[in-house]
Amino acid sequence: MPTLIRYRGRELDEQAVDFVQQFIAEHPGMSRRALSIELCKAWQWTQPNGAVCDAVCRGLLLALHRAGHIELPPPQWRSDKSPWRRHKPEAIELDQSPLEMSLAELGRVEVTQVRRNSNESLVNSLVEQHHYLGYSQPVGEHLKYLFSAGGRPVGCMMWSSAPRHLAPRDRHIGWAPAVRRANIRFVAYQTRFLILPWVRVPHLASHLLGRMARQLPVDWQTLYAHPIYFTETFVDPERNRGTCYRAANWTELGLTKGRGKADQTKKQNRSLKLLFGQPLVGDFRERLCAQPEGAS
Repeated sequence: MPTLIRYRGRELDEQAVDFVQQFIAEHPGMSRRALSIELCKAWQWTQPNGAVCDAVCRGLLLALHRAGHIELPPPQWRSDKSPWRRHKPEAIELDQSPLEMSLAELGRVEVTQVRRNSNESLVNSLVEQHHYLGYSQPVGEHLKYLFSAGGRPVGCMMWSSAPRHLAPRDRHIGWAPAVRRANIRFVAYQTRFLILPWVRVPHLASHLLGRMARQLPVDWQTLYAHPIYFTETFVDPERNRGTCYRAANWTELGLTKGRGKADQTKKQNRSLKLLFGQPLVGDFRERLCAQPEGAS
């Protein structure tokens, strides 16, 4: 039976859409969010940590609704702002006296995972104030880190779920499309890396990248109940050459095509970025290219 709609890696044919229509009819008065939660339970659609995929399911239901395949109940709450337009993090004042010294003189750097604790707002604020891209709320699986030395913040880093399709990465790994869709969750994407502008410590950035290669897989497994085998990030070649990534043994994988994930024209609509990647295990290709269960 042909696919009617494909959304975030999930494909629905006419029979599956009929099931959704019947499910909605059997649950009158339910909100859209409640419907998505119960539908996830019916489909056993869960994350590796056991949480239902209700946010993705809501997006799927909305896509079906907009395409005319189903009729959703009216939303029970409306905002005068787009749900993606969040308030910017408030500025947090810090001691900005210069830190200029060698890495040895700086002393031990504390690496703290801050998601869902009191320091998360500090990381958000630092990125908004001092990173050239500003702060953007991550979606999906994500972690945030604060780096401190001598009781003072010196930088921070953010990670999220990886983009679904990046040609240089997919060639480097050797991914077929079906395997990529099944195993993309084993790749983490570094969305932000900031050394605070008043911190001038040679080799600090590459040192922190090395530390993260050891800590990130442990924290990801703890929070999301599945491993990661590969990390990646973009570098704007108009701003820098990715020197710290090269020093930390990351590999330059190639240039992007300059198209966003919502592109419909297949034409460049933004600047090209250099893609860097780093394996976290020696047999990353074998693990990332393993056939998903049930695949031939």
